[in-house]
Amino acid sequence: METVEEPKLILVFSGKRKSGKDYVTDLIHKRLGPDACCILRLSGPLKQQYALEHSLDFGELLGASEYKEKYRADMIQWGERQREKDPGFFCRLATRGAQQPVWMISDARRLSDVQWFWREYPSQTRCVRVHASQETRADRGWVFTAGIDDAESECGLDSNVEFDWTIRNEADAPPLNEQLQLILSLAETAAGLKQSNHLITSEH
Repeated sequence: METVEEPKLILVFSGKRKSGKDYVTDLIHKRLGPDACCILRLSGPLKQQYALEHSLDFGELLGASEYKEKYRADMIQWGERQREKDPGFFCRLATRGAQQPVWMISDARRLSDVQWFWREYPSQTRCVRVHASQETRADRGWVFTAGIDDAESECGLDSNVEFDWTIRNEADAPPLNEQLQLILSLAETAAGLKQSNHLITSEH
């Protein structure tokens, strides 16, 4: 049986809707490259299983569409029921087969998500919070929705987690290349890459 090598570094990202979690993790992924780094989304296996059980279009659930928003609240409740049975269910599915030295979890939402990585990979796991103000998030299309924005899936990591880094992803914050410098240096070292100057020129 082939032995799968453990990751050298796991960056667990969290943040509110429209804070820019995917944008930040995509920037880091482009910098490190697909051989050194992978982006793992806990919502992927959740949506796939939900689509199978409810005869829905998995591809549509993955996108930022009205189709996904139509089912979001029920999908969250369904996911909670699965986690009550097995808190690590979606974490195991999301990480299955990942072989790169650096893993980025782009969408941790609950304390149980973070606790699973802390328990399974205590020395490799670092937590990153992506923050943007309500005004900035609203400019990006966010609208408060009861049952979603006040649910555990959005508020579960507002407390009880001491983040290793908090990244402010908005116009009046320091440039992202400055904020991400330490994270990129750590990731490059973990992946055995030559240190770069971490030039990231765009923000969102």
